[in-house]
Amino acid sequence: MPELPEVQTVVNHIRDDLVGKNIVGIIPLWVKSLHNFKPNDLSIKNKKNRILDVRRRAKFIIIDLGDFIIAVHLRMTGKLYIQEGSSIPKYTRAIIKLENSKDLIFDDIRKFGRIYLYKNLTEIDSKHGPEPLGKEFTDEWLYDNLKKKNRNLKALLLDQSFIAGLGNIYVDEILWESGIHPNSISSAISKTKVSLLHNSIQNILKKAIDNHGTTFMSFTFLNGRSGNYSNELQIFGKQGEPCKTCGDLIKKIKVAGRGTHICSTCQKKYRPRKK
Repeated sequence: MPELPEVQTVVNHIRDDLVGKNIVGIIPLWVKSLHNFKPNDLSIKNKKNRILDVRRRAKFIIIDLGDFIIAVHLRMTGKLYIQEGSSIPKYTRAIIKLENSKDLIFDDIRKFGRIYLYKNLTEIDSKHGPEPLGKEFTDEWLYDNLKKKNRNLKALLLDQSFIAGLGNIYVDEILWESGIHPNSISSAISKTKVSLLHNSIQNILKKAIDNHGTTFMSFTFLNGRSGNYSNELQIFGKQGEPCKTCGDLIKKIKVAGRGTHICSTCQKKYRPRKK
């Protein structure tokens, strides 16, 4: 599933083509792609349909029409890109028609992705925690909230209501870089270690965005370009290979129901002290 860096990459590469343009219609080629509205609803709600901004919130691509927003969630295999000409790619599930003879293509092999129409971000914000690259996400905030939750650390970092946008690939990379075992309990991690975790979250996400995300299985942008951060991965997908820090073999285990890559030597497991 595309995570924060992949979604931000898509936003960065479609924004300039969309801002200031008018949407003239939406054509669903698979009706369930439009989750909570019908094509005619958009024209009824906002006659001008001028795109004011394109940005990201959590793993959603937000197309801002002023009084309303279109929110696109790519899920497992979704793609969103600009297409010129009349040809329709094979796995197109919806077409957002623009005034300049260009189309915004929603392409999704597995049909899990969805397009939503909301009045504002309230619905999305209510289900998501702070942005890990935002001002609210400080090391103090992270320390205080890890203490409050007392949960399995990896499961908590994957919980979108706790922090928005993190997924399996980047959580594995972040925990390896910060030297914390994913089966640690969140409340047991020291303030110094949480500061390292905070830095790793922000540094890895920024580097991944700079490299246009990670192409693992299916992610592409601009209708076919792959993300380069796949070449920078240190532990994800490296089971059986030596850890680049200590040389011990990387293992793949299950944590919170997810395949998880660890170095047992470099990543310490933090547990509450027994009373």
